[in-house]
Amino acid sequence: MNLTPLHAEFGVRLECSSMAALDIVGLRRLIDRYSFIHVPGVACGDGAHLELTRSLGEPEEEHVRLGREGKVTWFGTVGNVREDGTVRRNSHSETLYQTGNNMWHSDSSFREVPSFVSITCAYETPDEGGETMFASQRSAFDRLDATEQERLEPLVAIHDYVFSRSKVHPDAVTTAHAVSLPPVRQRLVRRNPATGARNLFLGSHAREVEGWTFERSRELLDGLLEEATAENHVLAHRWQPGDLVIWDNRCLLHRGAGYDADRFRRYMRQTRVKGAGSTLEE
Repeated sequence: MNLTPLHAEFGVRLECSSMAALDIVGLRRLIDRYSFIHVPGVACGDGAHLELTRSLGEPEEEHVRLGREGKVTWFGTVGNVREDGTVRRNSHSETLYQTGNNMWHSDSSFREVPSFVSITCAYETPDEGGETMFASQRSAFDRLDATEQERLEPLVAIHDYVFSRSKVHPDAVTTAHAVSLPPVRQRLVRRNPATGARNLFLGSHAREVEGWTFERSRELLDGLLEEATAENHVLAHRWQPGDLVIWDNRCLLHRGAGYDADRFRRYMRQTRVKGAGSTLEE
């Protein structure tokens, strides 16, 4: 395969003629090795997108519509363009809600079975801003000394969607949505089942360490997150129309950089593949 490394720690660009031409077995190996796969110029609509998603595993229900309305859909829209083509501006409640994605997080870590991968296709992208930043929790774990790795290995963190989104606005999550996503327990250190590689499992949804005080928990979690996302460890992806990007939520953190929704249109479609099971069983 024609591969170009994107960062010293993770990430690769893959040249391919179409989404249908992707070798799924090879793609799985790339996910395990590189965590972040960028395939430029192949995004071609929801049909091919969902087919690719199913080839990698069981699609994950999009949690916002499921929680708010009880409706199952596989797609979420990232950006300010509605499906009818109209635009949500900066002051719109959904635009404000999506600013929660500007905090470092791993998709669906607030679910008992968190996501395996996120798959995003870009169709309209802003001329300024709108990048997505990525950082490897595998590399962050590897940078710790052996004593610290051993100390962290048995810890369990509580991940709480309401906790993280309340930082955006106290009423950012509806009552029905909150009830659908109660706090869950996740291992602080995960292990890739194919390679055995270990990584931290952090992010904005991680509220506290089980059995620790909130203050002591925040000192540990905030310190680990700050080091994991230091500038030299971050890959910034600037989206272009036609981009297909697949990232491994088991070991990558990401966040949006923000953009001016009054000036620019942004329309990207995203699916996620369910993980293999609870992190507590890894």
